[in-house]
Formats: sequence, C-alpha cells, structure tokens
Amino acid sequence: MCYAMIKNKTELAIDDVSEQFSNVIQTVSGPVQVRWDQTNESTPMGQLAYFIEYLHLTNRWLSWVESCPLFYTSPNSPSKEDVLGTLLLCVLAGHKRYAHATAIRGDTVNPSLLGMRKVISEDSLRNAMKKIPEKEGISWLDEHLLASVLPLLDMAWILDVDTTIKTLYGKQEGAEVGYNPKKPGRASHAYHSYFMSNLRLVLGVEVCAGNQHTAMHAQPGLLRLLDALPPELLPHIVRGDNAFGNNPWMSELEARNQNFLFKLRQTKNVQRYIISLFNHDTWKDAGQGWEGLDGELSLNGWEHKRRVIVLRRPIKKEFDEKKDKKKNKEQLTLPFIDAPRKYIDALKRYEYAVLVTNTDYEIFSIGQLYRDRADAENAFDELKGQWAWGGYTTRDLHRCQLVARAVGLIYNWWSLFVRLANPGARREAITSRPWLMTAIGCKTEHAGQTCITLTGLHANFKDARTRLLLVSAMLQSWFSEITEELKQCKPSSVWKKVCDYLKEVLASGDIKKTRQLALNSC
Repeated sequence: MCYAMIKNKTELAIDDVSEQFSNVIQTVSGPVQVRWDQTNESTPMGQLAYFIEYLHLTNRWLSWVESCPLFYTSPNSPSKEDVLGTLLLCVLAGHKRYAHATAIRGDTVNPSLLGMRKVISEDSLRNAMKKIPEKEGISWLDEHLLASVLPLLDMAWILDVDTTIKTLYGKQEGAEVGYNPKKPGRASHAYHSYFMSNLRLVLGVEVCAGNQHTAMHAQPGLLRLLDALPPELLPHIVRGDNAFGNNPWMSELEARNQNFLFKLRQTKNVQRYIISLFNHDTWKDAGQGWEGLDGELSLNGWEHKRRVIVLRRPIKKEFDEKKDKKKNKEQLTLPFIDAPRKYIDALKRYEYAVLVTNTDYEIFSIGQLYRDRADAENAFDELKGQWAWGGYTTRDLHRCQLVARAVGLIYNWWSLFVRLANPGARREAITSRPWLMTAIGCKTEHAGQTCITLTGLHANFKDARTRLLLVSAMLQSWFSEITEELKQCKPSSVWKKVCDYLKEVLASGDIKKTRQLALNSC
C-alpha cells in the first residue's frame, strides 16, 4: 500500500510531494528532521571566491576572455565568459570529462563572480571548443601560457623538456600505436611538454599522434618557444633525458648559444668509451653515492667533440648467474653485457650513466642538476592524475590541443596562487584544492550588498581562512599601489608584483622572512 501511494505521488509537482511526505528520517541516533532549502544560492567551492579575486586583480581572467577567438552569430548563443568560465570551473573541480560539467551546473555562486550568466551544458562546451579556429586558438593559448610565467623568467631557471603518453580507447584523430610503456599496443597521443623546473610551471605543450613520440617531434615546439623569448629571459640550461641527447637537438641549441644537459643512450660506442675508463683512478664525488669522470667524446654523426661526464655508482645487489632466465634477462639490461670476460667484475659492481653538456660546471654540480630533472616526472603525474591531461578527449585532435594548453594555463594560475598562500613549500592539487577551495559557500544579497558565508569542510579550515585573508590583503594593497603608480605614469601591474614577491620569497628560502614580507606588503 505504501509503495502504491509513493508511486502515485511521483506524478505530483515537487512542492505537492514535499507537503504530503514527511521530512523526518530515521537514523542510528534517532529521528532527524530534514529541511530542503531551494531558495538560497550555494556552492561546494566557496573559498574559490578568493581565487577569482586573484584572477580579477591580476587581470588574468578578463584578458584571457577578451582575447579568445570565439565568435557566435546567434543571439541565443553562450557568451565567452560562459564558455571559458565553465571550462575553468570544471578543471579546478578536478573533472576529466566534458560530461562532468553537469556536476557544477547547480553552482550559482562562483559563475556570477566570474561574470557568467550560467554554466553551459557539456554539449555546448564541446561545440564551443570546436568553433575556436585551430591556428588562432593555439596562438591565443600559447600567448597566455607564456604571459603566466614571463615575469618569473628574469632569474636563473632551467627548462625541462619531456614527453608523456596519454592512452586512448576510441577512434580519435591521431590515435596511433606507438611507444606506450603502460599499455603496449594500445593507441595513444604523445604530449611533448616544456616546463619551468622547480616551480613546475607549464611553458608549452604539443599534442601529437601516438606514433610521433620521438624527440624530433618535440623539437619544433621548443625552438619556437626559445625564439619567442627575449635574450635576457632565456633558460640557463635546457635539460632532458636520453631521448633528447642526439646530434640534431644539440646542434640546434649550440647554434643559439643555448646551454644544455642531456643523457646519452648507451650505444656500442658509448659502452666502449666507458670500458676505456675502467682503469682510471681519478673518479670524483658526484653526490648521492655517484662518482664522475670528465672527458670528451665524438660519436658517429657528430660534427665535433662534446663534453661528456660518465657517472657510476655501486650496484646494491650483485648479478647472480644462477637466477632464473626471466630475472637474469632483467639484470642484463645494464651495459657491458657483451664486454670481455675480464670486465664482468665491473658489471657486478657498478651501474653507469653518461651525460653530455656544453656547460663548464664541475662534476658534482652536473650530477645534481641532472638528478633534479626527476622532479619533471612529478609534474607529469600531477597534471595527468590530478588535473585533466588524462581526459577531455574528443574525436578531433584540434580540441585536444586547445584543452591541453588551457589546462596548463589554469594549472599555472592555481599553482602560483597556492604558492602565495603557502610560500614555504609547493602543494599539489590533491591537498591544495580541499584546503583552499572546498567549503560550503552560501550567497545572500541585502541592501545592495552581496555576502558569501563560508562553512568549512576540512580540519585546516581555520588555517585556510588566515592564509586567504592574507593573500587578499596583499593583492588589494598591490592594486592600490598600481593605481598610484599609474597616476605618476609608471606602468606596472599586480601580476608583476605577485611574481616579484614570489621571486623574493624563493630567493630568501626563509619562512619567517617570508611571513614578514607578506605582512609588510599589507
């Protein structure tokens, strides 16, 4: 009888149902009354209001929207703010599919703060990205990617270049079978990426077909990036793994007087060179258990000799010939397995790496510089796992190119905002989003004033309040300074002051001094 009554009520209006059914539920602690508020505006990302203030005062948001090459002719079409705002909120929320846009359509607080009329549907977002012309869209996003890091490039910095693979499961354009370490034989896209190391900021990305994963396909994008930078802002070193340690790459960089540090593949000639060093007793400390030896090497295809540093360290577990064939095969991936028998002892004791560079740094510094390159892998892991580089896939490669760059841009904005709030250390999205974004925000309007009431959802809500208030005070203080400077015809921007502050903080490395700098700025 109860089921029949409920079935009949399903055809009633929502208000009629709420009047005829009880709002009391039964819980472990007893009956609880539930009230449904359908009038107040709210959002699960209440603290995002401070990030929106940051985008507004630094002019990141408005300049991005105004320069977007998206044009509609229908009067019923969504605005640029609606399209880019929906994409921004989806990426910040950690979504990886266009279909996930439905999850934020109930947010009526943050869209209004961004000047949006509404959160558009997933189909509207897909169609809008398709309407952006490919050439103009890539140029637009590359320009803003560079602008998001440009004020930081006047200090000594290192450019990391690397490639990551995005596995595909459909019939997308460019879904070709190539190098895929996690799923061999599965079609994929290759993301050739360029990073500002240490800060882990994205300088550029090129999305290529899966069979275009080699370093030669990453070179054009890097050269365009280097040619677009003023001479005083060029990287101190371009750094990459053994995929980039080849003559075409090094020749192009040498023609531009650009320093580089790459790893060499251990080919037969490289192995012979290492074997020739076995009897040397002048190995120098290279840090973290490694020893290094400096020298010069000229390989087939090279125009001239180049400086190489051979690094070695003792193998913790020695090679055991009695192991089963499978494990034995894994051990044989080390170099020199084809070396004469008298060198087998060396195989048991050391593993080797060979670096090539045109810098004059000492061996210890070279070793540490290359080991620091491993941090680039952490950036890939964060972008693919915690942001959206692993998603927003469409049938055409054009939209994949645009979204990859847009995600990198939003990632840069958020990373620098988090660094303002937490200058002592970098935080990944998996911890920074709950800390600085997730809170229930209820919006009320009265007497012409708008108020957002925040309710915390995590244990560090009190600390987040302190940090966000401090960031807001700094931004407003810098905005006031800019207003006065413009009156005196001194061109500047809040964005430049943000970057100058971060450079001073990173250079000092002192948390107490960092706090004092922030308080003085307020």
